[in-house]
Amino acid sequence: MTVISLIFWCSIFLVCYSYVGYGVLLYIVIKIRRYFVKTQHIGGDIPFTPEVTFMVAAYNEAAFIREKILNTLSLNYPEDKMHIIFVTDGSSDDTNNIIRSYPRITLLYEPERKGKTMAVNRAMQHVKTPFVVFSDANTLLNKDVALCLMRHFKDENTGAVAGEKKILVADQAEAEGAGEGMYWKYESLLKKWDAELYSVMGAAGELFAVRTALYEDIPADTILDDFMISFGINKKGYRVAYAPDAYAQETPSASLEDEYKRKVRIAAGGFQSMSRLPDLLNFFRYPKITWQYVSHRVSRWTVAPLCLLLALLTNIAICAAGGIFVYWLFLIAQVGFYGMALVGYVLARKQVKSKLFYIPFYFVFMNVAVYQGFGRFLRKKQSAVWDRSQRQLTVS
Repeated sequence: MTVISLIFWCSIFLVCYSYVGYGVLLYIVIKIRRYFVKTQHIGGDIPFTPEVTFMVAAYNEAAFIREKILNTLSLNYPEDKMHIIFVTDGSSDDTNNIIRSYPRITLLYEPERKGKTMAVNRAMQHVKTPFVVFSDANTLLNKDVALCLMRHFKDENTGAVAGEKKILVADQAEAEGAGEGMYWKYESLLKKWDAELYSVMGAAGELFAVRTALYEDIPADTILDDFMISFGINKKGYRVAYAPDAYAQETPSASLEDEYKRKVRIAAGGFQSMSRLPDLLNFFRYPKITWQYVSHRVSRWTVAPLCLLLALLTNIAICAAGGIFVYWLFLIAQVGFYGMALVGYVLARKQVKSKLFYIPFYFVFMNVAVYQGFGRFLRKKQSAVWDRSQRQLTVS
């Protein structure tokens, strides 16, 4: 039982560290660092407005593409310095015809659908500006987004800038929408602290900018292109800055099924990315990033989901063998937590809004998706060419 008890306590510790402890420790490190290193404020009063290419990869987005175009054309940035490219490979609906009605936009299209990664690699050959901004086709941006992103490039050590992702959740949001929104609020806080210490741990594809000279084509089968692009820039010795005042807004997934499909794909892509970035695990080679990378990303996708299962199984075994009172308290807490998650799932399926149960539900929901994503990664069943998850069209 000594070995089982050791596994139990190690599992509890690693789960707590992955989801809460890292954030607490990161905040403490930052507070201490502020006493010794003066915080630099990038930007100033003088705008930095270099030539920039605004790139959107879209596939069959006819229902939303006009709204995306109008949002893009309304951005507050010198028109003669912003070039716009929409790449729509494989689209078979009215997306291309809508884009062609706006002469300011360069449309790149090939009839064969090879996935977003190949489309972006091909489109980058047409980029002649020193900076490029990537944005998803189903998001809307704030008007000053380009100005907010570009000012961080005044720092020559900044190779990319991650924008903010906001989930538009109504007051009476369904469980999946509220859960997704809260998750991204926590992620945004960690991004802020990660960037202050050194670098954001992976930019979200909804909105990020890069120095064009640092971009390298990524393999065609890459699932998480944004993840690989941003960490590729880290490997070149550049940091990924964070611009919370540059944000992309999107609605939650249209259903639990769509959100689960998205989470499984992200998990499979996470395992694929980690297998292709083994150098980042070497602290002596990348001393500025390894701790952040392992704590924020690797542990979330590997250690934490496994330890959640081990904590429950070992807890049951210890109590079955006559464990002391403290183990029974942990078992009651775990069973209660998973019971709340189950209630949250049932309510979500019935479209009953509940802010009490969606937190445990969404937490378990994400970790179950990691297991299936790992299975897809091992079997190589997750294609880089996926059917996009449906999003709610409006938020009431």
